[in-house]
Amino acid sequence: MKKEINRRDFVKTAAIGGIGLGMTAGNGALFGMGSQASGRIGIIGLDTSHSIAFTKALNAPDEKPEFAGFRIVAAYPKGSSDIKSSYERIPGYIEEVKKYGVEITNSIEELITKVDFVLLETNDGKIHLEQALPVFKGGKRLFIDKPIAASLEHALAIFKAADKYKVPVFSSSSVRYMPGIKDVAEGKIGKVTGADTFSPCSLEPSHPDLFWYGIHGVEALIAVMGTGCKTVTRVSTADTDVVAGIWNDGRIGTFRGTRSGQHGYGGTAFGEKGSMSLGTYAGYDPLLLKILEFFKTGIEPVNREETIEIFAFMQAADVSKKKGGIPVEVGSVRADAEKKAAKIKLI
Repeated sequence: MKKEINRRDFVKTAAIGGIGLGMTAGNGALFGMGSQASGRIGIIGLDTSHSIAFTKALNAPDEKPEFAGFRIVAAYPKGSSDIKSSYERIPGYIEEVKKYGVEITNSIEELITKVDFVLLETNDGKIHLEQALPVFKGGKRLFIDKPIAASLEHALAIFKAADKYKVPVFSSSSVRYMPGIKDVAEGKIGKVTGADTFSPCSLEPSHPDLFWYGIHGVEALIAVMGTGCKTVTRVSTADTDVVAGIWNDGRIGTFRGTRSGQHGYGGTAFGEKGSMSLGTYAGYDPLLLKILEFFKTGIEPVNREETIEIFAFMQAADVSKKKGGIPVEVGSVRADAEKKAAKIKLI
C-alpha cells in the first residue's frame, strides 16, 4: 500500500512529489502570504446555486458569528457558455446577489482588483483552468468548486499553475464534511479496511460521466479510503453506475451513483473496530468554514494528492466503461494525463 500522507488531518497540507510536474506544497506560509483574519471575497460564475448559497451565508443581516469579517463584494457572472441548465440561471442570479450588495464586474481581471480572495463557482469544469489563471497571476487565494476540472490533465495543470504563481488553491465537495467522514478520519473505527459510498450521478454530455455529479460520492470514498487505488472497474446502466476500486494493499472500496429513485448521499466505512455510517449530508456551512479558514491562513485543507486521486479514479472509471467494464490501472491513466498536462501552457 502506498503510504497515506496526512489523510486524517483535515487542516494540514502535504507536498506532492514524483508526479513529473514540479509541484510543491500549497502552503501560504511557504509562499510568504501569512495569515489574514478577514477579507473581501469575489465570485467567478453565477451559474450555480452554490454562488447564491455562499452569498446569503456571508452577506445576510443575521450572519453567523463564525462567518464574521468576510463578505462577498463582487462577482463576475459568466460561467458555462454551452450548458443550458447553467447559463440560463445567470440573469436571475445576477439580480439575486445584487440584493446582497454584490457588485457585478465585466471581467475576471476587474474582479481581482476589488477582492482579497476568490471563489471559482462556475459549474463548467472545462473552463476552470482558463478562469483560474488570472486569479493566480493576481496572487489571490482561490477555492475551486467541484469539479476542479473536466479532466485529470487540467486538474494537474491547475496545481502546477498554483505553484508557478505561488498561490494556494484547493477544491472540495461539501460531501467531504459529512460528520461520519471526520469520525473515521479520527480513527474511531481503527484502520479502514473498506468502504462503500453513494451519491446522485446525473450526467452532462460535456463532461466525463462521474465528473459532473458522481464526484460527490467518489470524494467521500477517497476521503475515507485514502490514496493508493491500484485498479478501477466500472459497471454502468442507464440508471446506475457501480465502480469498484482495489487498493495497493488489497482493500476494496466501491461507489454507487444513482440516476433514478430517491437520491441521497452517504455510505459505510468498515474498520478494525467495526463499521460506521458516514452520516447524512450537512449542507454548505461546514465546507464554507473550511474555505474561510483557508482564506485566513493560506493552508490548503485538502491534500492535493487526494484530489488528484479522485480525478484519476473517475478518469479510470470512464476508461473502464469504454472498454466494456474491464479493470483499468489507475497509474497508467495518471501517467498519460501527466504527459498531457506537461504540454499545457500556463501563461
